[in-house]
Amino acid sequence: MPRNVEIKARADCLEALLARALTLADGPAQTLVQDDTFFAVPHGRLKLRLVDGAAAELIHYERPDAPGARASDYVRVAVPDAAALREALARGLGVVGRVRKRRWLLLAGQTRIHLDRVEGLGDFVELEVVLRAGQSDADGARVAEDLMRALGLADAPRLAGAYLDQRPAERVSCAQSAQSAKTPPAPEPPAPRRSPP
Repeated sequence: MPRNVEIKARADCLEALLARALTLADGPAQTLVQDDTFFAVPHGRLKLRLVDGAAAELIHYERPDAPGARASDYVRVAVPDAAALREALARGLGVVGRVRKRRWLLLAGQTRIHLDRVEGLGDFVELEVVLRAGQSDADGARVAEDLMRALGLADAPRLAGAYLDQRPAERVSCAQSAQSAKTPPAPEPPAPRRSPP
């Protein structure tokens, strides 16, 4: 069964991060529009992914819902009729949520770099280190953390869970982010003077 080690974090400026990732990647970025429907299952997560409105696959994975690098076992199955399968799974299992995003996919060695703009949630970076034969989860975690440092994200807070579990955050543009870093906070207003008794 395929296995990878994943890290997910919020991204302040996806455009700047893309420029940095391109210097580390083996080639240009591929842009994908993904629509994931999640279904209720007793173990792990099950989602039907539609890519660019055409190709589709059913993905089941099990991964701890914890921040930091975590290992994931997964199975991917190509789906010829996504609409029919979505209806059948919705009837039989129930839908728990839907996630739509635009993804910039880059490959850097054994790692898939995902720069994601998620509808209603904001911007994220996700690294998936595809483990090779003989590699341990700890090996994969080291590869992922090294790449996070190279991306300038060593101190970025790691996220637990899937996008489905995240709460919406206010989108901040790159210009706003840069301006807030340059502009010191406004001083506190002076306390009002008390008139003498």
